[in-house]
Formats: sequence, C-alpha cells, structure tokens
Amino acid sequence: MIKNKLIKNAKKVDKFLISYLNKQDRSLLIYPMKYGVLSGGKKIRSSVILSAGKIFNLNQKKLINICAAVECIHSYSLIHDDLPCMDNDSIRRGKPSTHIKFGEASAVLAGNSLLTLAFEIISDQNYLINPKLKNEIIKLLAFCSGHTGIAGGQELDLKFENKRKSFKEIILMQKKKTGKLFNFCLHSVGVLAKKNKKEKFFLSNLGEDIGLLFQLSDDFLDIKGSKKLVGKPIKKDRKKGKSTLISLIGYEKAYNYANNLKKKILLKIKKRGRRAKDLSDLIEFILGRNF
Repeated sequence: MIKNKLIKNAKKVDKFLISYLNKQDRSLLIYPMKYGVLSGGKKIRSSVILSAGKIFNLNQKKLINICAAVECIHSYSLIHDDLPCMDNDSIRRGKPSTHIKFGEASAVLAGNSLLTLAFEIISDQNYLINPKLKNEIIKLLAFCSGHTGIAGGQELDLKFENKRKSFKEIILMQKKKTGKLFNFCLHSVGVLAKKNKKEKFFLSNLGEDIGLLFQLSDDFLDIKGSKKLVGKPIKKDRKKGKSTLISLIGYEKAYNYANNLKKKILLKIKKRGRRAKDLSDLIEFILGRNF
C-alpha cells in the first residue's frame, strides 16, 4: 500500500537526517532546524526520488543523501513561507509553525541553515559518488532552489496576490514554486544513473509536471480538504487573494486539467515497465489525496 511505503521511506530519510544532525557541532539553531525538517510530513519528494531510482536500478544508499538534501530545501522553504512577511501561517503539519515555536529571527536563521545543510549533505566526503556527478547535482540543486526555482516562484506567488493573472502565468509560477524541486528529484536520479542529456531533459520536464500536479492537488485540498488531513488552516487561498487555476477557471475545470495532466504523466511513466510501478502509484496518490 502506497501510504505504508511513504511512511517507510520517510522514516529512512528521518533516520539519516537525525544521524547527520547529531554529528554536527551543537548550536542553538539545531533545535528549530530539527523541528522544521523532522516535524512530520509525508516526504513525498523523497519517495519520488526512491521510486525513480528503482526504474534505473539504483542502490538506495546512493539516493539517501539526495533525499535528505531535498527535504532540507523543502523544509527551509516552508519555514520561510510561513513567516508573517510572507504567507503568515501559524500552523504547519498540525503543529505550530517554526516562527511561532521559536520566534521569527530563529526561524529565518534555521531556514537559512537547512538551505546550506542541503549542499553540505551532498558535498560530504563520505557521500561516495563520482566528483563530476556530485558537482552536477550541486549545481542543479542551486538552480532549482534559488531565484530561478522555488525562491523565484514564491516571489511570483506573493506578487500575484489579488491580481488577475493568465493561465500561462499561473502555471509558470507554480512550476517554479513547486515544480522545480520535483524537477531536481528526477533529474538528479538521471545524473546518478549516468543518463544522456536527452534523458535528463525528459526527467526534468516530467519532474516539473509532477510538481505542478502536486501543487494543483494542494490547491484542491485548500478548498475541500479537512484541517486535520492538511495539517494547516484551509480555505486561506481565497482569503489571501492567491492566483490559482481554481480562482481563474473554477474548481471543476481546474480539476479536469489536473486529471488530464495526471494521465499524461502516467502514460510517460508506464512506458518504463514494471519497475516504474512505485512511481505510478505515487502519482495516483498525489491527486487522490483529496478524498
């Protein structure tokens, strides 16, 4: 069952992160860092990486550093997104947001520290992969995390509030805000599997489509999900004037678009054969988690 696999994968990544953080020099920021990165969540991005790894028959030990780095980046972005100067959310994953628990300054610094920790985890001398591959992965993570990726996407998200944006503009914003990190998840697996440029380009685009599907699913959850399921307040996108496909074309048309996107993604994945089953199941789960 997909939920059990998600829990199992999340535990593996948490175990790695706990071990890694426990070896760090102690600082006051360790506590809010752990709180932000270990405070629940399904760690779906890690499962995307591990599922894609199965397609190329990669050892999970080669993938766990990538998973941990992605979760650090994702958690840093959530900590910062929750701040009063951004989305001003006080609840995350069913618990007080990091800035509510530790204060705004500590939350900013903990987020910054998780961002830099991600690159430390990949560049670690004990992560035994080809140095050229390691450099490629580090550069890719920087591209997907900064102003060309999720940070730039969040900036667009904030600037789009209470403005009527086009279909194309909303999709571009969501592909940056959420899709770029999923792009990294699949592209980095392609790097480790030593795939050619064409294959890595395919994986990048597939990752962005999966990320877009995930963001659309989040938008649906904000409308029809429960606070308990989502782990944070719901029905807040409309209150904040967020530019979403739902606000532009309505729930039903937006859902039809997402469902067609899911079918296209699954068609591409199923061409990879039986080893792609875990990734296919994950795609079904992403959109199906609304119900």
